[in-house]
Amino acid sequence: MALQLGDTAPDFSLPATTGETLSQDQIRGARATVIMFWCNHCPYVIPNQQLVIDLQARFRQQGVRFAAICSNNAESHPADSFENMKIRAEEMNYNFPYLRDEDQSVARAYGAERTPHIFLLDAAMKLAYRGRINDNPKDPAAVQSHDLQDAIAAVLAGERPDPAETGAMGCSIKWK
Repeated sequence: MALQLGDTAPDFSLPATTGETLSQDQIRGARATVIMFWCNHCPYVIPNQQLVIDLQARFRQQGVRFAAICSNNAESHPADSFENMKIRAEEMNYNFPYLRDEDQSVARAYGAERTPHIFLLDAAMKLAYRGRINDNPKDPAAVQSHDLQDAIAAVLAGERPDPAETGAMGCSIKWK
């Protein structure tokens, strides 16, 4: 069953592109945690990479941590293999962990459907926001609704994001 608003996020431990295995507690932010289901090949992820890097840089000092998880089937989509994830993380200089969900169990536990699919957790690791990064993932210059940024600001202010859910916009997760 998919994670619902107010639910505590399921724990996980996944290999990172840095060579370590990280648990949810190790990537947890003091005030909020952003879990992004992500991949290398998606034309909705690619134009938002720098935006997410910038958001992590902006909010890190306020106790927010980001992490990206690739759950895609690498056999059908080799661009999303663990080796290619390592290359992408290094090329883009990701300032957040990039994790591999080989058996897709974490994507299923969260109810992730797309890349990108965003799950914002509050300090207690309860789901506060689920959905998209913004209203125009293919053209960051044309964004009018900064959904993730606004949701983070609400959580940091001790408020509930409004809206708390938006439809994730992106490619479907490539299931095995």
